[in-house]
Amino acid sequence: MTARLELRHPAGRTTIRVGAGALDEPAPEVAAAIGGKLVFLVTSPAVAGLHAGRLAALEARAREWRRLDVPDGEEAKRLEVAQELWREMLEAGGKRDSSVVAFGGGTVGDLAGFVAAGFLRGIDYVQVPTTLLAQVDASVGGKTAVNLPEAKNSVGFFHHPAGVICDTSLLATLEPAELRSGLFEVVKIGAIQQPALLDAVAESLPRLLEGDAGALAPIVAAAVAAKIEVVEADPSESDRRRLLNFGHTLGHALESVFGYRGLRHGEAVGYGMLFALRLAERRGLDAAAARRVRELIRRIGLPPLGDFAIDELLERTARDKKARETGLAWVYPRALGDGRIDAAIDPAEIRATLAEFAADPWAG
Repeated sequence: MTARLELRHPAGRTTIRVGAGALDEPAPEVAAAIGGKLVFLVTSPAVAGLHAGRLAALEARAREWRRLDVPDGEEAKRLEVAQELWREMLEAGGKRDSSVVAFGGGTVGDLAGFVAAGFLRGIDYVQVPTTLLAQVDASVGGKTAVNLPEAKNSVGFFHHPAGVICDTSLLATLEPAELRSGLFEVVKIGAIQQPALLDAVAESLPRLLEGDAGALAPIVAAAVAAKIEVVEADPSESDRRRLLNFGHTLGHALESVFGYRGLRHGEAVGYGMLFALRLAERRGLDAAAARRVRELIRRIGLPPLGDFAIDELLERTARDKKARETGLAWVYPRALGDGRIDAAIDPAEIRATLAEFAADPWAG
């Protein structure tokens, strides 16, 4: 049994199917996006080696199916990789009515969506995320991007997929660290929007870390439903959607400082949330609420945080794609389920708090 959700946006609607076996029953919108067309499957060799057979129901609908391999991880999200894909698509006869299927984690999905948005001024694509992090966050909302060496996700488009297929049975092959990385995005949503998600993760954590498809399905569905609520209210991230960046402002800077190595995206967000909780407590967040989030992050488990230079980290945060001419906003919960976007924090306080955080990320 799968859940069906729908995201309404200025370009139309995106259907999202969630649950074990979702790949076996693609929504009519997905079938229409690929039916009788030349379809470019953007994936990595590792993902294709594990799961390519699961795409039979989609492949059978295409007129022609072309696989385009890209690297795993952030190495995929480079302009050079996008350019090579565009060339391959042109050489294969790609047209305005061709389609793309993104099959992989968040980096593959970001890249494939970016490529679909730019090819011949935009073609349809379908997201089939194969990691927990991509299912609960990256595949939903239409944000596509590649990185520059100086800043993550700094070149991109808003381009919504025709459909998203979150088949939780694909997650059984993930190593625990990847499942943990995805759970930090669920904690983010719970802290700023849906506190019940914090309880759900805490209660079923052992099964979630085993990749249990049945346990993961309601968590993914709830996280996607919460994200849909925010995205529909602010599809172009002009205001409220920035709430979803809790933990990301510092998290993206940490990823950049460490050269996108050593910390998975969700792990960097986990550390970013620990930092933002310090700002939140100084602005009225109840100590018990902060402790509840901090302890759940601890239970999920973070790798050690390497050393970093505070000046370099501050420079990277200033380049964040969400920064405005008026400065950088920080996101934190005023109370659990009540997120705040605050652009009025003194940079001197951020610097001092970073020094404390560097000394002990876990301190309240």
